Amino acid sequence: MTTKKSIIKQLYGLSMVLCLALGINHTAFAQDPVQIAPTVAFNQYKGTVVNSSNNAPLVFASLTVNGTNISTITNSEGEFALKIPKTLTAGKITVSFLGFKTKVLDIQDLKEEKTKIKLETSVTELSEVNISVPKNARELVRKTLKNRGTNYVNDPTVMTAFYRETIKKRRTNVSLSEAVVNIYKQPYTYSRKDAVKLYKARKSTNYKKLDTVALKLQGGPFSTLYLDIMKYPEYVFTEDMLEYYTFSFGRTTSINNQPVYVVNFKQLETLNEPLYYGTLYINPENYVLTSAIYHLNLENEKLASAAFVKKKPRDVTVIPTEASYRVDYRNKNGKWHYGYGNVQLEFKVNWRKKLFNSRYKLSCEMAITDWETNTENNYLKPRERLRPTVIIGDEASGFSDPEFWGEYNVIEPEKSIEAAIKKIQRKLKKIKDS
Repeated sequence: MTTKKSIIKQLYGLSMVLCLALGINHTAFAQDPVQIAPTVAFNQYKGTVVNSSNNAPLVFASLTVNGTNISTITNSEGEFALKIPKTLTAGKITVSFLGFKTKVLDIQDLKEEKTKIKLETSVTELSEVNISVPKNARELVRKTLKNRGTNYVNDPTVMTAFYRETIKKRRTNVSLSEAVVNIYKQPYTYSRKDAVKLYKARKSTNYKKLDTVALKLQGGPFSTLYLDIMKYPEYVFTEDMLEYYTFSFGRTTSINNQPVYVVNFKQLETLNEPLYYGTLYINPENYVLTSAIYHLNLENEKLASAAFVKKKPRDVTVIPTEASYRVDYRNKNGKWHYGYGNVQLEFKVNWRKKLFNSRYKLSCEMAITDWETNTENNYLKPRERLRPTVIIGDEASGFSDPEFWGEYNVIEPEKSIEAAIKKIQRKLKKIKDS
């Protein structure tokens, strides 16, 4: 039987990859940018994905090139940038979003700029599902966990992913790090963890906006990779951990025009230790977890703070006020795999002798943009692997020209971030010229 001690150990298992490091800062600005020659063997299309009924932007909508593993995700303003090899200009694009009808477009329908894709909402009543409705939500989750070996990719794969990490002080962007990484993903039935190799990275940081405290998010791409519940159930709940949660059914919705069960979960009220609450989206036909959105219970501030904060000055108190997570899976030829992960963290920082506190918001996201089967089952050498405790900003070498990323698909930056980057680049240039 799982004990409370193991609950705390399980909580720390995920949060140790999401540690916040605070220290006295002595650095003025980020390093000078590096230049990398671009490649041009692709066409780029930009636009937005919106709700057809009110034109509201759809955040985290997925765009996939049919018959390939190429895909991207919309940003917080519903914007996307999709780069497609010129050899695939006659193909089709599938656009999908949780709770909306999937749309398939010809690549020729896309424009280089300002493509507007409208998706219609889709709500499915349980009575419309031609599959017996399970009476017990907990058992549905248990069966889903047991079926991961059947439903998810069981071949070693090498995935290309785009990772972005931002830090805000209140509403001001103060740090942005981005990377293209290669993920050597292990089969879902293997206990061996995935390995990550850094391919390209860049950063821009305005340390003056951070005052005398330098915030760093430990974990980098692993922060989002370990959200893969089906590969790493020990970081959210294993089958043994299910007894510490209550489960209930929500209103059925659809993903990719297929009905899915909505299962809400939260920790037992008798538990003092912080666990999770949120929603699971499960395909009823073969018991596949297609998406999960959940949060950490932060009512116990002392335990939650201890889980996240690795180090800090003695006269500083750090209180987490938000810890939200999202993971989405994608289907290819009947097998599912990790496709997107997102983490949103918010902290209140109190100085002992200061009247007002500071609030910082940290976010990181990673999207799989391409992948292929690792037919030769190659492994990364130890020196090539990123450590799960990596601080990605320390690995990046600076912001480059607009063509830095070449043909790689990235998540379109928000306008506010773009403005912050330009402002910081101007300051960097002034410092360099002075």
